[in-house]
Amino acid sequence: MHSPSHPHAVRLIGFAPDDSAGLGATLLQSSAAGPHYYCLLDDSLQEPDLYVVKGDDGAALGLLAGLNPGEATPVLLLGPATPRLPFARLDWPADPLRLHQALAELVARRAQALAQMAARGQSPVRIERRRTPRIDIDLSEGAAGADHQYVNRRQSPPSGAILIVDKGGAFRDHVAKVVGTRRLPVEWTDSAGAAVRLCDETAVSLLMINTSTPRIDPYRLCADVKGLPGAARTAVVFLLARNYPYDAGRARAAGVRGVLDKPVADRHLYSAITKLMSLP
Repeated sequence: MHSPSHPHAVRLIGFAPDDSAGLGATLLQSSAAGPHYYCLLDDSLQEPDLYVVKGDDGAALGLLAGLNPGEATPVLLLGPATPRLPFARLDWPADPLRLHQALAELVARRAQALAQMAARGQSPVRIERRRTPRIDIDLSEGAAGADHQYVNRRQSPPSGAILIVDKGGAFRDHVAKVVGTRRLPVEWTDSAGAAVRLCDETAVSLLMINTSTPRIDPYRLCADVKGLPGAARTAVVFLLARNYPYDAGRARAAGVRGVLDKPVADRHLYSAITKLMSLP
């Protein structure tokens, strides 16, 4: 459901950077009475509430097919789509008023679908994002050969702590509450030096850096941590304010796994933590 503090997250697929920026600006111009939106960054770990897809981009449509969207994650196509697909569609470039009307209808359909799932005791299916392609079965080796490759790649789940770098301990307390039933250790510091020492001296599986923390260069901190001998499997996540000038190239070079937008809803926070720490 819509709430003022958690607007609907939209993932754009297939648009050029200038078009994405224009769409993002248009989505921010929602009326006070209607749903509010923001566009997820490419590096976002958050599951979207809606997809907006360039309808005449074959690669975008192929990616959409792999995501297998449903009523809980509705799709709006902009521009012609061939073959015709069973999704809502508008002409491209989209008229802002019609765009907001179409998205509002999808938001209402999504809310209805989520309510029906909740009544049946179901939850929306989460999309599995792979960092490496799935191994194809090599018929020359048989299924057993493919299974052997999977076994060789499989790693045990991380068993270290969650470390929060933030200006205060409130978010650490909140994360501990969100993952409470998992009994995962959750630590906090406001010092880059202390964060590096903790990652060097103890097992840290997930490092979450609030990029607004005073006196912290999040990119440098991530690079320092990822340069430690035992930190290869430490996942580093940035917590971003919506107006933060995120540098995707610099982040990826430093080893950032992904980002979460603030404020992050508990369901997205819990989902990201369970995926990053390979928890069931």
